[in-house]
Order: sequence, then C-alpha cells, then structure tokens
Amino acid sequence: MNLTHWKLERDADGIAWATLDVADSTTNTLGFAVMTELGQLLDELDRQPPTALVIRSGKAAGFIAGANIEEFTAIDSAAAARVLVERGWNLFNRLAAVAYPTLALVRGHCMGGGFELALACRYRIAVDEPGTRMALPEVMLGIYPAWGGMLRLPQLIGPAAALDLMLTGKGVDARKAKRLGLADEAVPARVMDNAARMLVLSGREPHRLPFMQKLMNGPLSGIVASKARQQVATKARPEHYPAPYAIIDIWANHGGNALVVPASSPSSLEAIFRSPTAKNLIRVFFLQERMKGFGKGSDFEPKRVHVVGAGVMGGDIATECALRGMIVTLQDQSVERIAPAIARAGKRIERKFRGKPREARFALDRLIPDPAGAGVAQADLIIEAIFENLDAKRALFADIERRARPEAVLASNTSSLRIADIATALTDPSRLVGIHFFNPVAVLPLVEVVKSAVSADEPFRKAAAFVRKLDKLPLPVQDEPGFLVNAVLGPYMYEALRCVDEGIAPETIDAALVAYGMPMGPVELMDTVGLDIAVAAGKTLAGADAVLPKALADRVAAGQLGKKSGQGFYAWVDGRAKKAAAGAPPAGLAERIAAPLLAAARRCVEKGVVEDADLADAGVIFGTGFPPFTGGPLNLSRAGAAG
Repeated sequence: MNLTHWKLERDADGIAWATLDVADSTTNTLGFAVMTELGQLLDELDRQPPTALVIRSGKAAGFIAGANIEEFTAIDSAAAARVLVERGWNLFNRLAAVAYPTLALVRGHCMGGGFELALACRYRIAVDEPGTRMALPEVMLGIYPAWGGMLRLPQLIGPAAALDLMLTGKGVDARKAKRLGLADEAVPARVMDNAARMLVLSGREPHRLPFMQKLMNGPLSGIVASKARQQVATKARPEHYPAPYAIIDIWANHGGNALVVPASSPSSLEAIFRSPTAKNLIRVFFLQERMKGFGKGSDFEPKRVHVVGAGVMGGDIATECALRGMIVTLQDQSVERIAPAIARAGKRIERKFRGKPREARFALDRLIPDPAGAGVAQADLIIEAIFENLDAKRALFADIERRARPEAVLASNTSSLRIADIATALTDPSRLVGIHFFNPVAVLPLVEVVKSAVSADEPFRKAAAFVRKLDKLPLPVQDEPGFLVNAVLGPYMYEALRCVDEGIAPETIDAALVAYGMPMGPVELMDTVGLDIAVAAGKTLAGADAVLPKALADRVAAGQLGKKSGQGFYAWVDGRAKKAAAGAPPAGLAERIAAPLLAAARRCVEKGVVEDADLADAGVIFGTGFPPFTGGPLNLSRAGAAG
C-alpha cells in the first residue's frame, strides 16, 4: 500500500497506529487525496484486522484542522457539494462500524471534519495543553457539519451541549472535553501514547448517555429543538444565517443526516449551497486569514509593555497584554486613578482562568501600577491611551522619547488625531505608529495599525506582530482622519441622529439596524461610546461640512453623556439601556442610515486608507460588526449593483 499522507505502523500488541501527516503542508486537512487514502487504509485493515486502531497526527501544529477549505471553495454546483458530503459521511460511518476498537489521539486543534473523524472513533484522548481545542465551526462559514457531527455529537454528550457547540462554533479545551464526555481522558503529552495504548486495549464501555438525555435525543427532541430555535432567533434571522436553523432541523427531523433532507427544504444541501451567506462567510474567513498574515513580517517578541492612561481603554489594553504573558506597567497620575483598571483586570483574569487560580494570580501579578512611569525605560513597546488632545499627546511623547530605549516601539491609541501631527514632538518622528484598539478591547478582534508618512517600516511591522501576539487582527491603515473604522462609523451614526431630529424614536432606529444585521443599533452604540466623544470627534469623522445633530448637541449640553453618565438617548441602569417598544420603521430606514457607511468605505479605498476593497470589507466587519453574511459593505454594494 503506497500512502502519501498517511503512515500505518503496527506494534507488538497488534495496535495499528495511523499517523496523518499531509504532504507539503504545515497543517492536516481532509482533502480528496487524504480521504481517499483513509479509505485505502481501512481496506488494508479489513484484510488484516488489527487488535485496535489509534489515529494521530504527525504535525506539530495540531490534529486535523478540518476539511480542505480550498477544495471546498472550488465546488461549483449543489451536486458536487452532495458528492463531497456523501464521501465523508460514508467513510466516517465505515470507520465507526469497524469491529476492532478505535481511538483518536487529539493534540492541538481538532476542528470540523477532523472532529467528526474523532467522533467516529470509539474513544478519544485529549492532550491537556493550551493548544488543544475541539470544535465544529462550520456554522461560522454558513454551512453545517455533515460528515456525522450532527448525528454523533448529540448521541455522545446530549443534545443541549451538542447544539450549543454546533450552533456557536465555539471550541473546548482538553479539560472541558473530558467534563462534557467528548474525551474519555485528558492527559499530559508525556504520557499520551501510553494512555492511548492502555485505553484502546482496555475493553472499557464507550461513554453512555443518561436515560433522560436519551429521551431528549429521541421522543423529547421536538421540545429541545423548539427551545434551540427560540435561542437562535434572538441572535440570528433565518434569512441572514440559515445554517443554525438547518442544524436543528437535521438533528431533530433527519437523524443528523443531511443527505436525506429533501432538496425543497431550507435545510437541504441545495438550499445552503445556493444561499449567498455561505459564500460570503467563507470570503470573510479568507479575509481574516489575510489579516493574520500581517503579523508575520517581524519576529518581534515584546516581553515588557508600558501603557500610559488607565482609563477603560488603556486599562483593558494592559489587561490583554498581561493575559498573553507580557509584563505590563500601567501609568496614570496616581495609584487611585489606576486602581479601577486593576479591579476590572482582576475580574477579566478570573473569568479567563476560571478554575485555574495559579494562572490567574500570575497574570494579575504581571500587571503593575506605575504612576511614576518607571516602566518606560525597560519597555519593548509603549502605548499611549490618554484623552484626545493633540498638545497633551505631543508633550507626553516628547518625555517618553527621552526615557525610552532606542529600539522601543512608540505607539498611540488615538482614534481621531493624525499620527504625523503627534509625531512632530519627537526628535525621531519615524518611531511613532498608531495601534488603535476598539472598545470593548476584550471582545472586538480588530486593531488598526497606522503608518504615517513619516513612520518607519520596522516599528510598523513590530506593531502588527504585537497585535497578533494578542490574538487580534491587525489592519494596516494610512494616517487619515478616523483611519478606516471611525471614518465609516461617523457618517453612519450621524445619519441615525438626523433621523432622531426628524422625530423617529431611537428605539425604532436601533431595532431597524439590528434587523438589518448590525450587532447593536447606532443610537445605543453612540450612548455606549459617549456622546461627548461623538461631539469632540464628530466633524473630523463625519466630514468637514457635517452639522451637529440637535438631539446630540442638546443632550451633551445637559450633561447627558450616555452610558457613563447614566443618561443619554436612553436611561442606563446596571449597564443596560432602558428602551421603550420600537415602532414600525419607515420603509428603507436601515438602508438610508447604512448608505453613508457604504459611501465612506468606498472613499477610504479611493484615498488609499486601506490597500483594497477586500481589506475595507474586513476592517468594517471586524471593527464595527457590519453584517458578516453580506461579505462586507463594498461586497454588498457590488452585489446590489449586479442585482
């Protein structure tokens, strides 16, 4: 048997060890050739049955990343999609039916089709280290796990937990996999092979569901499905995101088998393939991968970071750095000003390391209050996150430059000022770049990395590498007012407020834009950001000829600044906006309010703020939450023009 991607070995106990090591790739994926060879491997084991079979990875990068996405995107018809699904479904059913015990030894990422392969084995061992993650993320690409995941995962851990994983695409680590019953064992890497050998030869009964969970998979499945649909409906509309509704339907009504769903059903392979959502979400996936690549141009490994400004933004930036193993000094005018940031950091770190008090303590210890700014002298990277005042920022950087190491990266988190204007205070202005985070820092993945006309290439590359160290997406942007994200948000939010001036209720406006696909309405977003900030940056970000909406001006004059003051367009109680019922929106309201955003995105491309329209789409999606199912504002504009 001549295999290119698999290696089959038998040991003295008669165990067959099948190692997947996809040729000419750093990552294991289940492409056509790999799946064909898996079939050949099973043929060989049929001829000479082993005592047991262990499937493992030969890659340092992980177990299996899933199906080959390049091959998937080349599919040009629903019939071809059906062939792809049928091949995986039949092959994994064959693996699940073999007479000898089988085990998946999972170290590192185990995603999508790779997870479905593991589910087809009798046993699973997860290696307990940070890189191990199990997930079915297909829903995030607008598709569903059709190689057996919708059948086997509910049977293994119960429908509630299984649907939670399938409908969100979220992953679990080794310890949680063990708690859920996904993994039979979670073991250290040093004993993984011995643990696999012992378990696969143990004769242990596979994990069984309690009686009530079996009922929920059977006679009570309709109740579970109804509740799941209600939960999904609070987050996604079926016309925007059909895949989660299809997952529920296929599990509840078709035994988890997508191949038997009638072509006329909205859950069918044909319907999902025809939907533009999958095409657009796969486009967004590739755009995300492109942004991840921007951090690869430098081997910069910042060990010490100094953050100036312990407000919400600066404090949260410092916290994210500490969570990623960096020693962070946090500067403000006094310890009392820094204390709230440390308190917030404690809560964030506790949530992140729940059940791991030792790791939590170490992370908090890495965050050091530094009112005197002593950390500047040792820092590899210094980030300024003070209030938006050009003179104050210039004075601060003039002082920092005198005390910082020559090779340290100097960065501003400004949202509306030009980096080149701030850099005039420096003896060497080429050192300064922008690293612009978005609030809330812990949630939003995008970070704009700003290069001015005077910025040198090396600090710019280092800044992008730093952003990737935080597991965020660096977007290179040029030094124009508002960069990309705020340049498109300003006109969008101002148009919403003009509608308020015309007498349309804020609740109606917000409801219309949420129905459009935005994660939050523009009025609530402005309340969250702060109405005073909107006024300060408004003319810069909304255009020189912008007139301040009266509803905004009146509230700021009255000291109603939004969430932080407890009153803006909404009253805020316990961090939540109190809203009246939304009325029926005027026809075309959402499209009217979104139109300035689409126009601003086009202008940013024309002005060279971002390299191309694809990056503009990516930046607006990941920076504003613009509906991913559209593929981005410019992609939406092109689709509308074509239609």
